[in-house]
Amino acid sequence: MRSAAALGVEVVALHVHHGLQAAADDWLALVRSQARRWGAAFDARRLDSRPAAGESVEAWARRERYRALGEMAREAQCALVLLAHHRRDQAETWLLQALRGGGPRGLAAMPRQSVRQSLTWARPWLDTPRETIEAYVKRHRLRSIDDGSNADPRFARNALRLKVWPALLSAFPDAETTLAAAARQAQGAARLGDEVAALDLPPLLQARALNVAAWKELPPARRENALRAWLSQTLDAPLPTSLQQRLAIELPGSRNARWPAPGGQLRLYRGWLSAAPSDVAAQPKPDAQVIDLDRPTTVALPGWSGCLVVTACEQGGATPERLRQLSASAREGGERFRLSPSGIARSLKKQFQARAVPAWDRDGPLLFTADGRLLFVPGLGIDAALQAAPGQPQLSIRWQRSPGH
Repeated sequence: MRSAAALGVEVVALHVHHGLQAAADDWLALVRSQARRWGAAFDARRLDSRPAAGESVEAWARRERYRALGEMAREAQCALVLLAHHRRDQAETWLLQALRGGGPRGLAAMPRQSVRQSLTWARPWLDTPRETIEAYVKRHRLRSIDDGSNADPRFARNALRLKVWPALLSAFPDAETTLAAAARQAQGAARLGDEVAALDLPPLLQARALNVAAWKELPPARRENALRAWLSQTLDAPLPTSLQQRLAIELPGSRNARWPAPGGQLRLYRGWLSAAPSDVAAQPKPDAQVIDLDRPTTVALPGWSGCLVVTACEQGGATPERLRQLSASAREGGERFRLSPSGIARSLKKQFQARAVPAWDRDGPLLFTADGRLLFVPGLGIDAALQAAPGQPQLSIRWQRSPGH
C-alpha cells in the first residue's frame, strides 16, 4: 500500500468465494478485514455455478475464478490485476503440462504478463521463490490462510506437490529454477510460432475458412503451426492436442469431411475448412423484424444466433438510403438472386453452389427492402441489381454467427 500511495495508484482487493469449503465465509471476512486495515478498497464475488457433470473441479474453479476477477476489476475500473503465483507454481505448471503432453504453448506455463478483455494480468512474483514470500509474511507477522483442500491428493497439482515434488527436489535440488527457466524458453518458442503464423495465415483465409490447398503448400513445420493458430482463433474453446494431431494426418488427403470439435464441428467442403455448429434438430424460424442498417454498426439478432455487421466500402455495397427499413426474415423458397450486374437472377440454391457456400453458412436471415425486393443473402452478399453505383457512398453487410452456433 505504501508503494501504491507513492505512485498515486488506487488498490482494490478482490476475493472470490468458491463455495467449496466450510471455512470459505471466514476467509472472506479475513480478506475484507485486512483490506480495511490497509486502506484498500474491497470487492468479493460468490460463485453461483457448479462444475458440470464429469468436469474437473480444478478446471471449473480456475475458469470461474478468472471470470469473476475480470468482472470485478472492470466494474472497479481497474486496468491491472496482480496475481500471486511464484516460481514454484511456474515449475509445477511446466511439469504438469509436460506430463499431459503439452507442446510449446503448454510448456510456456504462465506468462508474466498478458492482456485479456481490456485488462492487464500480471504475475510480479513469478521469479520469486516461495520461501522468500513465506519469510516476508513471517517477518511482518501477516495473517495468512492455508486452504485445506491443498492436502487432497485427488487433485493433480496436489498429487504432484505432495508426492512427486519432494522426491524430485531430493534428486535434483535445482529443479524449481531449471523448470522455470524451461518455461521461459518455451514462451520464446510460442511467441516465435505466433509471429510465423501471423505471416503464413492471412493469405490462407477467406472470411474465417482455411484454404486447404494453399495450406498444404507450406513446409511441414509451418503447416502444423498455421493449423494450430487457425484452430486457436476459430474454436471458442481450449484447443485439444488430439484434434490438431488428427487433422494434421487426415486433412491433407481428405476431400469433403467433418471432425468433432469443441462447440461444434469442423467441416471440409470444396477445399475450405471451417467451423460449424453441431447438427441439431431444426429450430422454429424466427419472426421477421424491421431494422435500419444505414450506418456502420453491428446489429444483434438473438433469434438467429448471430449479428449483422455493417461497414463502409468502395464497391459491392448499397447506399445508406437503401438500407433503411429492411425486413430480416427466413428463407421461404423461390427467392432469386443476381451475383453480377451482367448475370441473371437464379435460385439461391444455384447461387450458393456457384459460390461454393457450404450448407451451414446458408442459414442466416435474408434482408428485403421496404418494397419487398431481396437485398442481402448470407454468403452471397448484396444483390448486384441493388448495389450502389461506383463513387457513391455505400455500405457492405456481413452475417456473423455467434460462437458455438
